[in-house]
Amino acid sequence: MRIYTRGGDQGKTGLIGGVRRYKDDVRVEAYGAVDEAGAFIGLAVAHLEAAGHRDVADLLLEVQQTLWDVGADLAAARTDKYVFRTPEDAAAKLEPWIDQYKDQAEAVRRFVLRGGSPGAAYLHVACTVVRRAERRVVRLMQVEEIHMPALRFLNRLSDLLFVLARAVNARDGQHDVEYRNSREVFRP
Repeated sequence: MRIYTRGGDQGKTGLIGGVRRYKDDVRVEAYGAVDEAGAFIGLAVAHLEAAGHRDVADLLLEVQQTLWDVGADLAAARTDKYVFRTPEDAAAKLEPWIDQYKDQAEAVRRFVLRGGSPGAAYLHVACTVVRRAERRVVRLMQVEEIHMPALRFLNRLSDLLFVLARAVNARDGQHDVEYRNSREVFRP
């Protein structure tokens, strides 16, 4: 496998379907942000495994698989012959995990400061990076067509990562630090 092709030396990259775009193109930014989110999830997995949160790490490894599908779908500029990989129900498949792990921490009523144990802090970072990826995909959908299940998956994934961070903190004996100027924004 060749690592360098010199194809990007002029500032462009190849998308699925043979289209070439500048590396700061809105589509490249979208799937690049998804790739970055996957890397931060991988960092969280490393810390979670070391801290004994194997169930969370295993779940996140599955999430990373779907993130690659999302990235591929976003990298497909010509969809006339492309078969989308992100399933229609990808977001819905995350919801039972959100419900399960949400119950491992106390009910949240106010915004919380991101942090806590190292594993939870990495999950909080991954959550914010996924939200940035979602914003990049929203920007893309304003100028080009996207596969909507990819966007829905990112939206639900940020919820899952937030819930997982709180669950890991609870397991590690770390209490959430509420944002002191927050009103009650979450209702049971």
